Amino acid sequence: MKIRAPAKINLGLRIVGKRDDGYHLLDTIMVRVSLYDEIGMTKARRFSGGAARLPRLTVTCSNPSVPSGEGNLVYQAADLIMKGRNVEEAVKIHIEKRIPLGAGLGGGSSDAAATLIGLNRLFRLNYSLQQLKKLGYSLGADVPFFIGGISARVRGIGERLSPLRALSWDWALIVYPGFPVATDWVYRNFQAKLTKPIANTSITSLLNKSFGQRRLLVNDLETVTLARYPRIGFLKEKLIDEGAAEALMSGSGSAVFGLFDSRGKAARAFSRLQKEDGVETFLVRLLS
Repeated sequence: MKIRAPAKINLGLRIVGKRDDGYHLLDTIMVRVSLYDEIGMTKARRFSGGAARLPRLTVTCSNPSVPSGEGNLVYQAADLIMKGRNVEEAVKIHIEKRIPLGAGLGGGSSDAAATLIGLNRLFRLNYSLQQLKKLGYSLGADVPFFIGGISARVRGIGERLSPLRALSWDWALIVYPGFPVATDWVYRNFQAKLTKPIANTSITSLLNKSFGQRRLLVNDLETVTLARYPRIGFLKEKLIDEGAAEALMSGSGSAVFGLFDSRGKAARAFSRLQKEDGVETFLVRLLS
């Protein structure tokens, strides 16, 4: 079985508070895009003739930078769902990695969500969607969003999801600067500042209007990431110069994206930005 795991972008990310345990409270719009990792899952015999017993779970990845053992979120997801139903059969999982690492595009969380969904089907475990989301939340705050499979306003530390169905843009150009940014570092260095009330309390009404959605395109974490990595800010400006209606950093970075009114405009910018040294560019559709 093979299942695709999409990346995401954040159409705005506001920090609206901080819990006593140190976790920041967010108000963000998360949208899946047509850039995918691919998760392959195969049942395997644990015994083969006189051969040694195979491990119950094996995870490999096309990117050697991704760990293969318990440090891998896919491994954790598979172990969690299989133990929940006492699955003793062996499974081999391979991650074909296309979403850049440390880019703020949610690749690890999406891979974990795809693993939960895929193994639920492969072994016919009969988990409901809500049960899968609960398992996902124990793995990471973004995992339930990917299980839900729809654009959403995400609040709290990721546990409050409100589905969205209409967006003002269909196409985006994602630019990865060639280096990762550590999410933990960004949040540790974020200096708390209250969000303007209109961005928080009126977000639902703003989402229903194209000009309102533009007003939400603010990422509070840019104050940290762009100060340390000016290259990201340069690429954001480059997207605007190439015709993007708006440009923003996704999540905690390092990737930035530009939003376009048509595929043609996005494709023309894509052909030019491909020539920029040291970057990876991805022309994607917003999966609303």
